Amino acid sequence: MEIKVTRDLLDHYRKMKQEIPVLELELQMMKNTDTGLGNSVILDGRTGYPRPQSVVGFDQKKYDRRRKTLEHKKEKVKAMDQWIDDIKDGQTRCVFRMFYRQGMTWKTIAKQIGMPHNEDYPRLHIRDAYLKKCGIK
Repeated sequence: MEIKVTRDLLDHYRKMKQEIPVLELELQMMKNTDTGLGNSVILDGRTGYPRPQSVVGFDQKKYDRRRKTLEHKKEKVKAMDQWIDDIKDGQTRCVFRMFYRQGMTWKTIAKQIGMPHNEDYPRLHIRDAYLKKCGIK
């Protein structure tokens, strides 16, 4: 599945990277503890009259949904990492890496690239200009 880079995807990239370990831990806990157990109610008619009975077991549907969500997030993060690595201009690639992968602030990035008094420079003149050039809105 081809993942198209959009501004919305870029805005959620950092959050997605933080959610991946949480989802992995949740899946592990579902398998190894009783958090993966689900409860269903069925009508038991063995006595001639339907009576509600509780059935407890592993909730495979919930587990599969979580696993699918995790895989989808991993695919998006991998595609974004590849897109950032494919940026040809070194300074632009460095700014994208610092902001999106390393989670640095614009002020810190401005100091790193030699513009300590203008923290808007890397955001406006490097990131936003590159996104405009690529047609990403």
